[in-house]
Amino acid sequence: MTVLYILFLVYILAINFYAWRLLKTQRDSWEDGGPAQKGDGKLILSAIMGGAIAIYVSMFLMRFRLSNLLLMILMPLLAVINLYCFFLGFRGIYFFF
Repeated sequence: MTVLYILFLVYILAINFYAWRLLKTQRDSWEDGGPAQKGDGKLILSAIMGGAIAIYVSMFLMRFRLSNLLLMILMPLLAVINLYCFFLGFRGIYFFF
């Protein structure tokens, strides 16, 4: 049972790191003159997979994409859903062993 909790924690950390890195890469490409909208689908997909907290926090820390209404409304909603799913996961609802 402990191994499953460790794997779940590693998944949460990995997807949040990936989401943060994805937003940072998008910001760096925008600063170099590239389009700012490229990769929104990847951001939303990584947020659904569990990285909404990292995206939402890093948007404020980097001061990037704060004017995008879709991301500013969708990320807090997905962050609450992610937190609830993480709570259920660590509480043991998903693990039937």
